[in-house]
Amino acid sequence: MATFATTTNPTPFGLYDDETGFASDADKMIIFVKRKMGDDILSVELTKKQIWGNFEETMFEYSSIINQYQAKSQMVNFLGYTSGSIMSGSEEKYPRDNLDYLTRFAEPYAMEAGIGGSYNTMTGSISMKAMQQDYDIYTELKDDSGNVIFDQQPAGKKSKLKIVEVFHYNPGAAYRFFDTTSAINYLNNEFSFESFTPETIFYVLPVFEDILRAGQLDLSNRVRRSNYSYEVVGTKIRIYPMPTGEPVHPIKLWIRVRYAADPLNPAYKDDSIHGVSNLGNIPFGNIIYSRINSIGMQWIRQYCLALCKEQLGLIRSKFQSIPVPGSDLSLNGDNLVTQGREDQEKLKTSLTEMLDSLTYDKLMEMQSLRSENLQKQLRFVPVPNGGAIFMG
Repeated sequence: MATFATTTNPTPFGLYDDETGFASDADKMIIFVKRKMGDDILSVELTKKQIWGNFEETMFEYSSIINQYQAKSQMVNFLGYTSGSIMSGSEEKYPRDNLDYLTRFAEPYAMEAGIGGSYNTMTGSISMKAMQQDYDIYTELKDDSGNVIFDQQPAGKKSKLKIVEVFHYNPGAAYRFFDTTSAINYLNNEFSFESFTPETIFYVLPVFEDILRAGQLDLSNRVRRSNYSYEVVGTKIRIYPMPTGEPVHPIKLWIRVRYAADPLNPAYKDDSIHGVSNLGNIPFGNIIYSRINSIGMQWIRQYCLALCKEQLGLIRSKFQSIPVPGSDLSLNGDNLVTQGREDQEKLKTSLTEMLDSLTYDKLMEMQSLRSENLQKQLRFVPVPNGGAIFMG
């Protein structure tokens, strides 16, 4: 009698054909399915390869459901990682958590603040002329070599320039006080003491207050003293005050700009862009059969049986009845199809509901609830004599 091991191409895809445990259970699955469907009394019109094919499909379904919930628990830690393969092996591992996603998510804010990010900026200058306030950034902003910065973008990818900073302000002197209206709070150059008030009481103020006060002074100097300012409308920048007189050496207005951010082409070579980006390319393969526990094995047997019911029903549905001497033999194909599909749906629902309660986030919630309940119980534990202080 032909067995799984001696049959050529026993399953359609053959991903489990080399596993000893799968091959052994495949032969047992033949007996299990046929006996459950009454083969000893009425012939079950399923071949061995059909049952083995359903057995393989069951493994695919089980692996898919399990991997979906593993991805739900750990997707954030795999983003940017090398994309997946059907034989990856990552599905068998318990990965370490990381904050790469949060760090990458925060990069745009760092870029806008001018303290980091993934894109470079360029600095150029505009030669100012006497009695001219308006200048076109897209045609007059040039680099040190005299090339227009806007025209240096790759062909077909030209975008609007974003102004990061305009170096157009009168430098202020180094002030020792950070109050814009009086000289109450001083900050020693060596930081030998904290900010204080004229009274005899000293106050220890947080450092951020000094930083905010320094920014306030800087803004005050720019607006109230120098009257150096600018405004940007469309492609034009208007500067204040208006330049007067032609200097011996041309005065240049320096501006730092950047091109529109291309999410697929940052300033550095980033291979993580080609890595995991969604559920479809996370590096999860099919679960190895020999590593499935008894819980999964029982689900696999029942689901394979349900697939076989549906397949047998489809086969029998081709003929509503078979003529026999003196009568017709009615077949139950439609009932088997309905029953098989219902069984499949129930099995998938029960598995997904269980997995919903076992994602890593849910496990943390359960652990937290258990800790709270334990503390409530410990409140009722009597304290032994001498183990507590009583106050009357």
